This record gives sequence, C-alpha cells and structure tokens, in this order.
Amino acid sequence: MRTALIVDDHPFIRMAIKVLLEKEGFKVVAEADNGVDAVQFARELSPSLIVMDLNIPRLDGLEAIKRLTDLHLPSKLVVLTEQSPEFYSERCMRAGAMGYISKTAELIELRLAIQAVMLNKSFFPRLEGHAQGLGASVSEPALIESLSNRELSILRYLARGVKNKDISELMLLSDKTVSTYKTRLIDKLNLKSVVALAEFAKRNQLI
Repeated sequence: MRTALIVDDHPFIRMAIKVLLEKEGFKVVAEADNGVDAVQFARELSPSLIVMDLNIPRLDGLEAIKRLTDLHLPSKLVVLTEQSPEFYSERCMRAGAMGYISKTAELIELRLAIQAVMLNKSFFPRLEGHAQGLGASVSEPALIESLSNRELSILRYLARGVKNKDISELMLLSDKTVSTYKTRLIDKLNLKSVVALAEFAKRNQLI
C-alpha cells in the first residue's frame, strides 16, 4: 500500500488532507506539526508521499525540503501552502518538491497534484499574470528573487521574531553566521532594521 506523511501545524488541515489521501488509496503513517519531526518521520518511515506546508515551526519549510532531498528518499513531495507561488513555487521545485498547491485552490487541485507526482510528473502552478498589486513596489519581487533559499528562510525567521541563537540551532549555523546573514539581508533589501525586515516580509506575504 502507498503510504503518506502529512506536515502541517493546523490539525484541521491535516485531517482534511488525511481524508483526501485515504480516498486516493494512501495509508497515512505519520503526521507532523513541525519541520524537525517531519524530517525524522521521513527518515524512519520513507513514505511514498509527503504533503507539507512551508509555514511550519522549528524548521522552515524550504530548509525541511532541502534536508528531505538530501536524504535521497523515494518519497514524492507536494507542497500545500498559503505562501505566494510567485516567490515560492520555483524555489520549492529547485529544492526538490515535485508539486506545489495553494491552500486557496480547490481540493481537486491537490488530488490532481498527488496523482501527477505519483506518476513521476511535476505539478506547479502557472505564474504568468500573477498580480503584483499587493502593496509592494515593482522592485521588491525582484529583490526577493535575488535571495538564496537560506537567505529567504532566515528572513522569514527574523520577520517572525525568532532570535539569532534559536535560528542558529534550527539551521545548524553559528550565531556569527546568522548575524552575517541578517546584516546581508538588511543591506541587500535596502532596509534599515529588523523591524523593516518584518514589514517587508509581511508586505510581500512571505510570512
């Protein structure tokens, strides 16, 4: 039987995904509400499919995808998230995900994505015509696109108020390296403070 791991910090969302997966013939062998447990469960259980949100605690979704990819598991990974596909869809694909679905999409989209990835086909939304009128200046999407996945993960942690020490533990980096990234982000995004970083992230729907 095909097995699945669900990763989302909202119990109701996990329940809805579980119902859909069971209808598709999957056995849900584990559920996780954070990135650290997700990687551990995946390593132990090697599920056929992983459905994961990006905005999860303890380990950022992009970093979790990277670690899962580094495990070289046979698992197919589908991202189901409320984060903007404009900034995250392609990054998730590059990191190793095979599908990307918005939580605002119809459930049929998730079903189609699951069916596609199990046939070794990718499933990502078309980004053409994506609206940029989200209160951001035209240059901000380009600035975000210039960030590496690690820079983007650290930006999201900082914007959520996570301390440098905690970020270093989550991402297996030194405090000094995190501080360097923070300074680099402020400079790279033409901002003046961590408060401005948080405002930038919220304005562009990164958190």
